[in-house]
Amino acid sequence: MGSQSDWSTMRHAAETLEELGVSSDARIVSAHRTPDRLITFAKGARDAGFKVIIAGAGGAAHLPGMTAAMTSLPVLGVPVESKALSGKDSLLSIVQMPGGIPVGTLAIGKAGAINAALLAASILALTDPELAKRLEAFRARQTENVAERPHD
Repeated sequence: MGSQSDWSTMRHAAETLEELGVSSDARIVSAHRTPDRLITFAKGARDAGFKVIIAGAGGAAHLPGMTAAMTSLPVLGVPVESKALSGKDSLLSIVQMPGGIPVGTLAIGKAGAINAALLAASILALTDPELAKRLEAFRARQTENVAERPHD
């Protein structure tokens, strides 16, 4: 994530991954304030054992795109809600990547963080049958928890 303040959104990705038994490593890496940290992380992510990167950022939201520019790993971008434009600025910054530098862009805020974790798990489950089973169980629990009729 780009800053400590993004953790209130990105913690939902970490919690979802934990629930699915997927290890993760939450870091603060700012495209603007810690560019050397970004370069070191993005260029070394594959060798460090990362398989998918979830990058959350608000405002100008350059973190997902800059990360994707420096690694061939899948990068999933989560637009963090901003005060000025309610996250629309973040969404547009992340989703409008030039051809050749893909970033899978999710919804603004908490839903985007949760879905980024689920999408990352789905990618990893392609080669991990046990994770695929846990993901299926998660989806089944989600379905079971939907009431058939409303109640007061």
